[in-house]
Amino acid sequence: MENASQTDSVSEFVLLGVSAHPKLEKTFFVLILSMYLVILLGNGVLILVTALDSHLHTPMYFFLGNLSFLDICYTTSSVPLVLDCFLTPRKTISFPACFGQMFLCFAMGATECVLLSMMAFDHYMAICNPLRYPVVMSKAAYVPMAISSWAAGSAASMVQTSLAMKLPFCGDNVINHFTCEILAVLKLACADISTNVISMGVTNVIFLGIPVLFISFCYVFILATILRIPSAEGRQKAFSTCSAHLTVVVVFYGTILFMYGKPKAKDPLGADKQDVADKLISLFYGVVTPMLNPIIYSMRNKDVKAAVRNLVVFHRCFTQ
Repeated sequence: MENASQTDSVSEFVLLGVSAHPKLEKTFFVLILSMYLVILLGNGVLILVTALDSHLHTPMYFFLGNLSFLDICYTTSSVPLVLDCFLTPRKTISFPACFGQMFLCFAMGATECVLLSMMAFDHYMAICNPLRYPVVMSKAAYVPMAISSWAAGSAASMVQTSLAMKLPFCGDNVINHFTCEILAVLKLACADISTNVISMGVTNVIFLGIPVLFISFCYVFILATILRIPSAEGRQKAFSTCSAHLTVVVVFYGTILFMYGKPKAKDPLGADKQDVADKLISLFYGVVTPMLNPIIYSMRNKDVKAAVRNLVVFHRCFTQ
């Protein structure tokens, strides 16, 4: 199977993972499973409180609920496959399942980039234009904004996945990764992938470059507005409004820049070690960021903490 000569004969891929380091697999299985359960619990609670607590029926918490749901979808599209890879001697995935998983992961990642920029605009309007905020950020505006984030991410993923599926895979079918990560799959194609590379470059500019610039401009105006507030208490209150989102943005984009911006090793031994490190960084990026999001928003937000306490009290009263 690994040396199939015809495109149609490639009915499955082999996921390499860290099979060359079997001692790591059980350790990482327990670690990733624990983090995945925390993700489901933390983001599930955030979705619940933002839906049930009427005090949280605002644009900011609507976007937060979308972000939590997105994080659950993103991790669920990849973590079960990763866990199976840690336990299965031969980690195989069918051709359709591989590209289905690729579509979901890419769509969730692209959607989060757009959604974070929408959340930055929400904070900009709340701090820099508070009088116009109720009009600009009405339900008729923020619901389509969230829907457009999902639609844009899904459309971008559909384009990239479709282009990848059209490529012939007539040689090695071993994916040097835990999942069907698009760059790892493209390396297996036995045809020119220049179109895919150009398309990926354009997509990166649209979904990484433009949102980063937009978020940066929003926070430049936000910071300038906060510094003009005369009282220290007022400045602290204004900054606390957007500090959680800013922290999430730094973690999200900082990890991406660390993954793809660091220099590559030139010697074979160093390249092998870096290859394992890159896969582990990618793996933890996929679970650490979704795990940190609810923690950051809960620790830095009094409204969320109050809503969680009310939910716990209600649960206790209901069960007694």
